[in-house]
Amino acid sequence: MRDMVEHDCQILTLGQYLRPSPDHLPIKRYYSPAEFTELKKEGERMGFRHVEAGPLVRSSYHAREQLASVGEAENGKALRPE
Repeated sequence: MRDMVEHDCQILTLGQYLRPSPDHLPIKRYYSPAEFTELKKEGERMGFRHVEAGPLVRSSYHAREQLASVGEAENGKALRPE
């Protein structure tokens, strides 16, 4: 996460790998909701402008809303995704 902040990444999404079939890699461990809450807080403390963290979060999770919130915080207005 530090490297991402240092390279001006502003939006972070953290999710849990879920094995789609027996042919895919097994899950080594599940993260608890409390762990995701702590990861979100840590990301915010580190300087990410928007953090989504949870077991079902994916990189596209509310992407339009995330981009808009970062734009509002940065410019006082929403960015419009292409």
